[in-house]
Order: sequence, then C-alpha cells, then structure tokens
Amino acid sequence: MSSVPSSSSVRWSDLTHPVVAGLISVIVNYGGTFILVFQAAKVAGLSPDLTASWVWSISIGVGVTGIILSWVSREPIITAWSTPAAAFLVTALATTPYAEAVGAYLISAAAFVVLGLSGWFERVIRLIPPGVAAGLLAGILLQFGIGAFGSMSIDPLLAGLLIVSYVVIKRFTARYAVVGILVLGLAFLLLQDRVDLSGLTLKLAAPVFTMPAFSLNALLSVALPLFLITLTGQYMPGMLVLRNDGFRTSANPIVTVTGLGSLLMAPFGSHAFNIAAITAAICTGREAHENPDKRWIAGIAAGVFYILVGVFGVTLAAVFMAFPATFITTLAGLALLGTIGGSLASAMADAKTREASLITFLAAAANITLLGIGGAFWGLVIGLVAYAVLNGRLPQRESKSVMTSIPANKGVN
Repeated sequence: MSSVPSSSSVRWSDLTHPVVAGLISVIVNYGGTFILVFQAAKVAGLSPDLTASWVWSISIGVGVTGIILSWVSREPIITAWSTPAAAFLVTALATTPYAEAVGAYLISAAAFVVLGLSGWFERVIRLIPPGVAAGLLAGILLQFGIGAFGSMSIDPLLAGLLIVSYVVIKRFTARYAVVGILVLGLAFLLLQDRVDLSGLTLKLAAPVFTMPAFSLNALLSVALPLFLITLTGQYMPGMLVLRNDGFRTSANPIVTVTGLGSLLMAPFGSHAFNIAAITAAICTGREAHENPDKRWIAGIAAGVFYILVGVFGVTLAAVFMAFPATFITTLAGLALLGTIGGSLASAMADAKTREASLITFLAAAANITLLGIGGAFWGLVIGLVAYAVLNGRLPQRESKSVMTSIPANKGVN
C-alpha cells in the first residue's frame, strides 16, 4: 500500500464532503440492495436471531476492513457485501442446509485469501487498458444515471425536487450539490411523513455462532459460484473504480484483508464482503473532495456508519430500507454523475482505443448475463476481445516504471 503523504493531515473543513459521501454510499447500499440479504435469510428459514447475526457480521466486517484499508493506504477503499452473491443465495439457500452454506462461505473466503497472497489478481488488473477500464465503469454506472431521471415517471415531485436542486446548487457551489440534495430530500420526506420512525427502537445485535459443516455439494453449488460471482461482479469493477479515479493501491492487500475478514465473520452468517464498486464511485470522485488526498476520509466515514448499523442489528438497516426507492435511485444517480462523465471522457480520449472503449461501454451497459455471471465480466471480456482485434494485439502489462511514475493519489475527474 502507499505510504501516508504529509499532505494528508486533516482539518475540520476537510471532513464535511467525504463524511457525507460515505453516508450516501451506506444509504444507497442498505436502501438499494440489502433487501436481498433478508430475502435469502427468509428462504433459508433463519430465525430472527440468526438474521440479526448475519446483519451484524457483515456490517461490522465491512466497516472494520474499510477503515483499516482506507487508514493504511490513505485512499478511499470502500468495502461492501457481495450484492450479486446475495442475489445468488436467494435461490441457493433454498436447497442447501445453513451449516453447509456457512462451510461454503469459509471455503470461498479462504480462496480469496490465497488469491490475494498470490498476487495474481493485481497482475490481471494491470493488463486492462485505461480506456477499456473507463468504458467498463461508465457502462456499469450508466443505469444509475438513467435511473435518476427515470424516477420522474414514478415520483415526479420527489425526483424533480432532487434534480432541480442539484442543478441549481451546482450552479452556485459545486462542492455542496450532493450534500444539499441529501438534506433537502430527507427534509422533504419527513415533511410528507414518508419515513416512519415512530417504531424505531435501538436494539443491540448479538452475534450467533454457527458450527460450519462441509460437503461436496455445498462446495460445488455454493462455494465455487460464490467465489466466481464475487470475483467478477465485485472485485474486478471495484478495482477499476479506484484505477479510474487515479488511485494505485495494489489489489493484493485489499483481496487478502477482505478475504480474511470474510473468513472470520463467516461462522456468524456473513456470506462475503469485498471492495465495493458502485457505492465506491460515490467516494472516490471529485464530489467526495476536490483534493484526492482527502478522499480517504470517506472510507473511514463509511466504515464507521457500517459499524453503527451492525451494532444495532437490523434496526438501522430497516430505517435505510424504509426510504422510498425513488429517493435512493435518484440520490445515487445524481451522486454518480461526475464519475459517469469523467469515465466517458477518459474512455473516448484516445482515438486509437476509442472504438474498443465504446464497445466495452455498450456491452457493460447492456448488463449481459450468461452462465450465471453478470454484465461487468462480459462487458470486460467483449471489450478486451475488441481491443485485441482492432489493435492487432492483446493488452501489454504496464511497466513498473510507468506505474510508479503515476502520483499515488492523483484524481482524473
């Protein structure tokens, strides 16, 4: 990981934007995808205590690993649970005993520890051309940008307020645009009584240990798909988010630390956590802080918020999930506008790789799903094939001198 730069000293004035970026990423994560965890728990027939333990383990694990990685690297390393893996478990847990599923979680986590220690994943990341990587990221995030404006058809008053407020605030003070729409949106929802907090009681969660069991069936039907889905759907795009915004921390310690965290938390219900992709982009770009050297604070803030949710089990998670879907969708899309625009600009910048980057962008935006593997992987594969054909060669590994000549925390957007 990169050494701590002297310029990373923090003043109170540096905290507002990265802390809000961390909060928004947490709200989007819980409000947007955490319902999958509850659905999987219901399919598995888990008791309320086991479900609360799952929430505790994954939230605490994500929070602690994110804080450690962001603090040591001084880069915004945002961690999260594996969303595509949670979607997979909604069906997988219907036929797999819970103890065997926990055993599969352990095997998958151990495989990520081995992967991180081997250094193989970092070498693969370095082979991806910058234009293709930028096109992939823009394609992944495109649906969130479209969703922000598509919300006008569902909830025109709320979505319209957020969009108009974003543009107006951006006109006068770009730094406070995302902060402003978050505050205005929450105030609007409270005034309309659309967020019911009357039944909110802060109840501490208690972790419940489950003795893992191991079987060949769980290895093949849960552990192996869990590993592949998390690798292609989370780690790959997550690392490209960091690279797109100019951060150069090696993937090896990130994969190792999150793998170790998943290994420790698996007996308490955590299925897998990893580097974030979509929600990470909220914290790695200019909206989090104009100075890239200060954006690591967003990683610390997100980690603290995750730990708070974990400590209180399902209580705070339920609060975030109570927000209207249009609020979450519009907030996420507007917060990612800068990253989408920067990614598109980077993808189209080099005329020699422009068409391959465009193909990558369109393939990723199409969100192809084949063989149980999601759109990020297939968008990357199609983009690399197009790059190889159009340029007459496969991507070459960047030389060490080129990699080390890039400033550690230089933002590109």
